[in-house]
Amino acid sequence: MATIGNNTYTSFITECSNEPISQNVILASVVSASARYFASQGANVVLLAREHSREKAEAIVSEIKELGGEACFLASDVMNTEVLEKNYSDIMSRYGRIDVLLNAAGGNMPAATVPPQNTIFDLDIKAVETVSDLNLFGTIRPTMVFAKAMVEQKSGSIINFSSMSALRPLTRVAGYGVAKAAIVNWTKYLCAEMAMKFGEGIRVNAIAPGFILTDQNRSLLTNPDGSLTPRAQTIIGHTPFGRFLEPEELLGTLHWLASDASKALRRGIATLMAVYREPVVYAYYGDRASIIQYPISNTSWAAPKP
Repeated sequence: MATIGNNTYTSFITECSNEPISQNVILASVVSASARYFASQGANVVLLAREHSREKAEAIVSEIKELGGEACFLASDVMNTEVLEKNYSDIMSRYGRIDVLLNAAGGNMPAATVPPQNTIFDLDIKAVETVSDLNLFGTIRPTMVFAKAMVEQKSGSIINFSSMSALRPLTRVAGYGVAKAAIVNWTKYLCAEMAMKFGEGIRVNAIAPGFILTDQNRSLLTNPDGSLTPRAQTIIGHTPFGRFLEPEELLGTLHWLASDASKALRRGIATLMAVYREPVVYAYYGDRASIIQYPISNTSWAAPKP
């Protein structure tokens, strides 16, 4: 268990709780819960985000440092390779290596959706291209830049952020769902590519969370008075837990994927769903697949034999 600020984290995967993450972790987005958690586990954390997120990111960095951790913020843009190359140079000069890359950048825009009053013929293709660029190529570009360090050191863990909409098509989010589904395919491809060309030391997996209430989707899922919108009520109606996921509920799986506890896992899509069914991890062992299930609230976990 670790405490950062007002947040207390307990890894629900106790099999992995003793696996250290005393590494350099690159977060290609401002994911505050993940940044605080990895720092609490001894990692040097680098937050990459656009300039408009500087204040939020620097506040997280200051909080981590006040509590004895190490972190820094670098203004970045996952849609600009030149900026990412500059980030890479700065990170390597400061820390000398990159052990974990969390590709968490992403988002959506109204014009890339199909609301109930519209049809597919009203879809703005330019908006879909923008959403795809941010989500898909905003995952590919950082990987192409930062994975170079992993190749040199012959080790590293790349964790891509997909979505439940990649595995089960959802209404409205046409562009976003397509982009996140492509991330799943990219993850599986990249894992094999890295292993065949650079050896077994570099792992590539993805996490596909269910619905989490964030600033991006709050207006879609809640009314001004805080009550649930009809769409949110439909989501909760398909949710056995009867609630949305909390950001902290991703941390145990991220810890597992970042640490050597998951070194046998390749092309895994860790699907944390308080939506539609129990959380599962689709774990690919070579050419065979196993499905690992565990409730979010569990304090113990064991993988089935492959």
